[in-house]
Amino acid sequence: MLFKRPSNEKGAAWPAILVGLFASFGGILYGYDTGTISGIQTMPYWLEEFNHPNEGRISLIVSILSVGTFVGALAAGIIADITGRRWGIILSVMLPFNLGVALQTAATSQPLFIAGRFFAGLGVGLVSAQVPMYQSETLPKWIRGAVVGCYQLCITIGLFLAAIVNWATQHRKDSGSYRIPLAIQFAWALILAGGLLCLPETPRFHIKKGNDAKAVKSLVFLRRLSADDPDLLAEVDELKSNWEYEKSIGSASYLECFKGTAGKRTITGIVLQSLQQLVGINFIIYYGTSYFAENVAGLPDSFILQVIVNSVNVAMTLPGLWAIDNFGRRPVLLIGALGMGVSQYIVSACGAATPVTNFPSQCAQFAFICIYVSFFASTFGPCAWVVTGEIFSLQTRAKSLSMTTAANWFFNWLLSFITPYLTGALAPKQSNVFWIWGSFCWIAFVFTYTMIYETKGLSLEQVNELYGNVSKAWRSPSYRSELRTLSVSESRRKSSTYEDTKPSEMSLEDASKV
Repeated sequence: MLFKRPSNEKGAAWPAILVGLFASFGGILYGYDTGTISGIQTMPYWLEEFNHPNEGRISLIVSILSVGTFVGALAAGIIADITGRRWGIILSVMLPFNLGVALQTAATSQPLFIAGRFFAGLGVGLVSAQVPMYQSETLPKWIRGAVVGCYQLCITIGLFLAAIVNWATQHRKDSGSYRIPLAIQFAWALILAGGLLCLPETPRFHIKKGNDAKAVKSLVFLRRLSADDPDLLAEVDELKSNWEYEKSIGSASYLECFKGTAGKRTITGIVLQSLQQLVGINFIIYYGTSYFAENVAGLPDSFILQVIVNSVNVAMTLPGLWAIDNFGRRPVLLIGALGMGVSQYIVSACGAATPVTNFPSQCAQFAFICIYVSFFASTFGPCAWVVTGEIFSLQTRAKSLSMTTAANWFFNWLLSFITPYLTGALAPKQSNVFWIWGSFCWIAFVFTYTMIYETKGLSLEQVNELYGNVSKAWRSPSYRSELRTLSVSESRRKSSTYEDTKPSEMSLEDASKV
């Protein structure tokens, strides 16, 4: 078995896993919407229809999506705490996202197209903060990392699908060349919203709102246990106790997110999500097609090269999902930073040492770009979402996650905006840009070692204990082992106690006393 379920865990795991996997579909919106502009901006018909945007206008068209996502991510915490995690995603998809897609599809001029990019970004930003939150609050701890990481897998699938559709429509002599790729996004939105209507709200959100009965109903769906099952009642009691303790500490204002260990976690999440962008992946995602056309012209069509890169991105995310829950978060991120840094420095060195037209150098550069993408896809891509989805307490989770996701989108915007100017300044040796991205990989390595706690195999409540008792991130693996040992012993003790108690006679109040 790739993922081993703990022997002491009762009930079914597959409903919660399927719920988490379906929620990952939100990544399709993110990836596909991001990927479409990479090809559209080089299509002959689109360039003619939109009056051949100059360098500055292309920068605005590409980056305005990230302005919307930044605003959406910041607002996601408030929306998720008011409407719930499930309805927050549904409303985000059906209103701002679909509006943005409609405006882009209908556009025949730059202003309307730019407005559509902003509103679509607003919807993507809202979804990108709420999906990992929804997943983390519904999934069993032993599979949480892999399933939350599937959000990144769906992002890569979205990018891959966008590359395929762009390649298929690029030579059309009518508006279908760009409208077909854009309009397909309506399908992704309807699938996600329609599916979530049939799925439950997270039990932790119901506990937070004081709806214990609804929390039990949600857990019945997720665990496939009866409403009076001792293990299910014990889980409800644990969630209630943890929430009561968090409420006793103070209010969940934005200021609270930066106090004590909550502040340490918020800063950790913000920096980690920022580094996910600063290591340079969106240079390839947004501008890969145009970069390949100018810098590796001796290789096949740039659209085909972009399809190859996105195929690598999808394929290499899969071993990353397995590694996150089998080796842990810290080892995965450390290896990823090292591999990405070395690969990007090799790309830069090849470009600096040879003429732009040197065919062997072009082959080597493209090969190591693919190797770099492999390391990203299997490490920082999924693991950043996993870590930020599980390190926050219930009290601050929605607001802290919104800020960490907003940081991701801020640097997404910044890099997508400055890249055309940056590569223009570095021309004709545009490969020198990889010296910059590679240097951030070394910063990511140091940051991971000093700040990322190992949370593999812990419940969200145990993660809270971990941060409260361990001051140094590199000491977290040993303390985590102690927590897991105590958790197993406590679970066995409760099971032994429950065997002497008739489930049919046990109420929620009785269960809380055990």
